[in-house]
Amino acid sequence: MIITQTPLRVSFLGGNTDLPEYFTQHGGMVLTTTIDKYIYCIVKERYDDLIYVNYSIKEIIEKVEDIKHDLVRESLKLLGITKGIEISFLSDIPSKGSGLGSSSSVTVGLLNALHAYLGNVVSNDQLALEACNIELIKLKKPIGVQDQYIAALGGLRWLYFLRSGRVVSDRINLPDSIKDDLDNSLMLFFTGITRQSDSILAGLNVKKNKEILHKNKELAKKGVRTLKNGKIYPLGKYMDSYWEMKKTLSNKISNSDIDSAYEKAMGAGALGGKILGAGGGGYMLLMVPENKRSKVREVLKSYTELPFRLTNDGTKVIFNN
Repeated sequence: MIITQTPLRVSFLGGNTDLPEYFTQHGGMVLTTTIDKYIYCIVKERYDDLIYVNYSIKEIIEKVEDIKHDLVRESLKLLGITKGIEISFLSDIPSKGSGLGSSSSVTVGLLNALHAYLGNVVSNDQLALEACNIELIKLKKPIGVQDQYIAALGGLRWLYFLRSGRVVSDRINLPDSIKDDLDNSLMLFFTGITRQSDSILAGLNVKKNKEILHKNKELAKKGVRTLKNGKIYPLGKYMDSYWEMKKTLSNKISNSDIDSAYEKAMGAGALGGKILGAGGGGYMLLMVPENKRSKVREVLKSYTELPFRLTNDGTKVIFNN
């Protein structure tokens, strides 16, 4: 039996510049981090030749091609596993449509578990590359590549996407006191809405909106410089600017309920924030000074808060018997 633990993420700045259509022309950059909420993947050998896949439903299949869970199907095909295996998933949060990068965490964690199952030793960069291959090339999902890399590598990082297609990453190492301040200034609230990012990103016209994406990339650079200089609160202002620009990309990214909640949070003392992921629902990330947290919590009491902390590790095998 193999068990992997793969983190979810919150992305601060630079979103959509990780779309291949953009970064292969202009280069892209995001500022992002993993958090202490995880996807767990359990893989074990079966005594028969059947394939069992357990998630929100249970699949019992004889042939890989018949698996409905597309990420599982393509991962097994990629690694040449055809029979006699059981795969199960557990999640710390409702994973579908959360905006926390759960789909890519599922793919990365599954690939990590399957490689361990086969006795392969692979780098985390390879896991990210294989996950991108499955999601973007095999399944043709209209998504970016930041989630796969941050789930694989972990930590507070900036990721730079080169025109050549290569991804460069660097960990931002903060003093413990500054990291604690950053941890204590971030809040997550679930909007109560889940959605498929594909439907939002598929309608994004990168060419038409390239100037906005250029500005998003510059905000990510500012955010990295700010953190490296030991300052955290300007990040709130940058996220607020980013959110206002992001909403202009599609009318599906926000709605009246989300706008109202965000305005209430800002009025209660939040410095800035955004809806995570493609938008349209999922989780709202806010930067809030410690003395304003209770007020923000009060005005958003109809939303469920998700306490969290930043983490350093990417996907890893936590059990291998």
